[in-house]
Amino acid sequence: MALTPFDPSGAGDWRDGIYGLPFTAEDSRCVILAVPWEATTSYGGGTSSGPQAILEASEQVDLYDLELGRVYEPGIHLLPISKEVAKWSAQGRKLADAVRAGKKPPKGKKTKDPLVELNALGAKLNSWVRAESLKWMKAGKVVGLLGGDHSTPFGAFEAAGEAYGDFGILHFDAHSDTRAAYCGMQWSHASIMHNALTKISKVRKLTQVGIRDFSEDEAGFVKSQGQRAQVFFDLELKAAAYKGESWERTCERIVSTLPPQVWVSFDIDGLDPQWCPHTGTPVPGGLDYNQALYVLRTLGRSGRKIVGFDLNEVAPGPKGDEWDANVGARLLYKMAGWALASNGALAPR
Repeated sequence: MALTPFDPSGAGDWRDGIYGLPFTAEDSRCVILAVPWEATTSYGGGTSSGPQAILEASEQVDLYDLELGRVYEPGIHLLPISKEVAKWSAQGRKLADAVRAGKKPPKGKKTKDPLVELNALGAKLNSWVRAESLKWMKAGKVVGLLGGDHSTPFGAFEAAGEAYGDFGILHFDAHSDTRAAYCGMQWSHASIMHNALTKISKVRKLTQVGIRDFSEDEAGFVKSQGQRAQVFFDLELKAAAYKGESWERTCERIVSTLPPQVWVSFDIDGLDPQWCPHTGTPVPGGLDYNQALYVLRTLGRSGRKIVGFDLNEVAPGPKGDEWDANVGARLLYKMAGWALASNGALAPR
C-alpha cells in the first residue's frame, strides 16, 4: 500500500487506526484482534477497557524504531473492538461475582448454576477467538491479540497449533497462571497456562519469565511437566544479576529453552508496577521495561519464528490517567515489530 499522503513523522490520530496508521486489515501483514473480556478477574478491574485505552494512547507513539526502523511499513491494523465480546464480558463478570459469593440456584428451580453458565460463556469466547485468529492466520497475517484479562488467548493458542504445528510459549507474568481452576472457573485468567499445557498438544514448551506470585499447587504442577515447562523466577533472575551475570547472558539462557516457533504471551504485570500501576493484580518486583524489550530482541534475533503474540491486563487509570495505556501501546508496537521481523517482513538493524 502506498503510504502517501500519510506522514510517519507527523501527528497521529487514533481514529485513523492504531498508531494513526492508514492500513486496512487486508493491507496489513500484522492484524491485532481486540478482546475486551475480563469476566474472571479476581482483584482489580478495568482490563476490558484496555484495548480502547491502548488504541487512544497509540497516537503518541513515534513510529521510527532504533532497532527495527520503519516498523509500520508492513502494515499493522487493530480490528474493531467487539461490542458483542464486551457484552459477554459484562455478563460473565456478574456470573463470576455470583460464583465468588457462593450463590447456588434454589432447589427445585430450573435456574442454571452461575458457575456452569460462566464456564460455558468462557468456552464460547474461546471458540470466537480461535475462529477469528485462524481466519487471519490462514490469510497469511501475523496475528496479535489485545486483551482483556489473560484468559483471552486460549483460542489463539489453539489456532496457532492448527496453522503452524508445534510451538512454544514465552510467557511474561508476575503469576504462574497454572491453577487447574480458580473458584471452579475453568477458563480463569489464573488458569491460562494450565489450560494450554493440558488441553493443547501442539504447545511443546512453556517458558515463564518474571514469576513471583504462585501457589504450592502451581509450583507442583509446573514441576510435574518436566522439560516441557521452565520457570525463570523473578527472585532467581535478580540473584543472577547480583552475582554478576549480564542481562544479555540471562536473555540468551531464556531464549535457548524455546523451540523454533514461539508465541509471546505478555501479561503487563510481569513488569515492575511502576510501568503498570493500575493493572488488576500488581506484585512488587518484576522486569524493567527495557529488560523485557531485550528479551524480545534476543528472541527476535535468534532465528526463531514468532507465530503470534498477546498483551493482556492493561487497565486504564482513573480520571484520564493513561500511563498504563501509554506503556502498553509502546510494548505492543515492539512486540508487533519483532514478530514481523522474525517472519521476514522487517530487517533488524
